Amino acid sequence: MTAPALRLVGAQVLGPDGLSESPLCLGQSQILEGAAHAREIDLSGYWILPGIVDLHGDGFERHMAPRRGAAVDKIRALQTVEAELAASGITTAWLAQFFSWEGGMRGPDFAEDLAAALEAYQHQALLDLRFQLRLETHMLEDLPRAEALIARHRVGYVVLNDHLPHEALAKGKRPPRLTGAALKGGRSPEAHLALLQQLAANAPKVPQALAGLCARLQQAGVVIGSHDDPSGEIRAGFAAMGARISEFPTSLQAAMAARDAGTPVIMGAPNVVRGGSHDGRVSAREVIAAGACDALVSDYHYPSIAHAALMLAREGVLPIEQAWALVAAKPARILGLEDRGWLLPGTRADALICAPETGRIFGTLAAGRWSFLQAPLAERFM
Repeated sequence: MTAPALRLVGAQVLGPDGLSESPLCLGQSQILEGAAHAREIDLSGYWILPGIVDLHGDGFERHMAPRRGAAVDKIRALQTVEAELAASGITTAWLAQFFSWEGGMRGPDFAEDLAAALEAYQHQALLDLRFQLRLETHMLEDLPRAEALIARHRVGYVVLNDHLPHEALAKGKRPPRLTGAALKGGRSPEAHLALLQQLAANAPKVPQALAGLCARLQQAGVVIGSHDDPSGEIRAGFAAMGARISEFPTSLQAAMAARDAGTPVIMGAPNVVRGGSHDGRVSAREVIAAGACDALVSDYHYPSIAHAALMLAREGVLPIEQAWALVAAKPARILGLEDRGWLLPGTRADALICAPETGRIFGTLAAGRWSFLQAPLAERFM
């Protein structure tokens, strides 16, 4: 439903300089300087914060297949994904989909189907939902297929991944968790191992193939990033190909190298909430403390992104306006969105309303439309 012009008063509203009690006027899609006939609502006791811009989230996978092998209709799944995003205060979201040798929900077939489903769903979406393709670097035979997907669905953000178990393969060892990985991809362990060995053998051809692909994608206006950079040297190699964003560097050295080169660094919000990486990699808090984190993203858990920003502010790690900028204004700027991220006149009316004591979100507006509204906040508007 489209909200009428509203003048929200009494709440603490977050701006670039911090919280204030300035009234916030919302039109049907934009924030207004003022509105002569707006309906006034008293939101005393609440905070109004800019809508979250999530550059990388794959929490949608659990909605696509609630159990392994139990896939559901993708349009219906996207409806539940959108509901969770809205309840988490996210108003702009990139669904980070693999294009991987892993197969199953991470394989090329699923990527093509999801991209088509998202394109079909967008006309009914309340949120700004976008598609990110996570392309495995050694799938040289499938690069034309990936490039065709990107062009067909106007994918604007591509991230280069390399999840091959290179160390084990180089030593002739059986990679860890091989059987489980094979089953996920619908292969026997023997066939899966043969595929990994075949892909690893592509290594000498990968740099040239990727450089050509990246050049063509950049010419088409596609933003390119790299994922899980382990070192400054590898980050520099991806940067030379045009990958201008570093997602989840796995070491502080890689994050600092990216920062020193002027490359935006993205870290996972669940890492902040948990107090460290779930798989023993660099702590996002350490990267933030070093001044090398430009944005936090939901990664595998949508609710963590608001929780992480509010936690950083509550613990005094960053002032609230700087902590929240990591999940709204800064990610918006990284991907060239100038019309959102702060609650300023002329920008999109993307906002969330939460309880300051707990951070619980009771309402989310996306381009002036209610995407989520819950009691007792809802009672203020009745």
